[in-house]
Amino acid sequence: MKRKIGVITIGQSPREDVLAEMRPLLGENIEVLQAGALDGLTQEEVGLFVPKENDFVLVSKLRNGNNVKFGESHILPRLQQCIEKLEGEGAELIAFICTGKFPAVFSSDKILLYPQTLLHALVPNLAPRGKIGVINPDQDQIRQCLEIWGKSVPTVEAVVGSPYGDIEHVMAAAEELRNKDVDIIVMDCIGYTVQMKDTVSKITGKPVILARTLVARIIREMLD
Repeated sequence: MKRKIGVITIGQSPREDVLAEMRPLLGENIEVLQAGALDGLTQEEVGLFVPKENDFVLVSKLRNGNNVKFGESHILPRLQQCIEKLEGEGAELIAFICTGKFPAVFSSDKILLYPQTLLHALVPNLAPRGKIGVINPDQDQIRQCLEIWGKSVPTVEAVVGSPYGDIEHVMAAAEELRNKDVDIIVMDCIGYTVQMKDTVSKITGKPVILARTLVARIIREMLD
């Protein structure tokens, strides 16, 4: 019998663009259940989720392929509903497929995996001089990137390259980081792909950490 895990996107499910690269790493013994914080909403309704002052800015995808930007505070109750839905469907572990920082407000008797927590636990130990480069989807995320990563490492070089457009945006971000003196590069959004990681690695010559594959490997380690 397959083991069930739940994944929560901050956008709309299903996110087969993400899971297509996670499933081979998860293995054949894993059944993936999905839920999305924006499920059932129109793009116009999501457009009302304007980030409040000091709100965490999030970027994700809708089912129609459009990318959206919104404030985290608007979706916290909806994320709790996603957790409860996946619990009811039998998920024994639930992973957020988003690298955003979430407050400790969720209730669950299951393990909740947050990519950001995993990244911050791992990356500082892979940067011998404490110098990292971070690629973000949107300019409005740079301030929060510097603030949050600055608590984990001494030096952060933050650049913008959206995963939800032409790959030239990611290539431009990589070119910007190529001239920076960093130990390792983090692609700080679940939307970045393996192809994008390979592109950044080739341009910069630096090791690159990709969130979606890191999370998949950790889940496999936990459930194998």
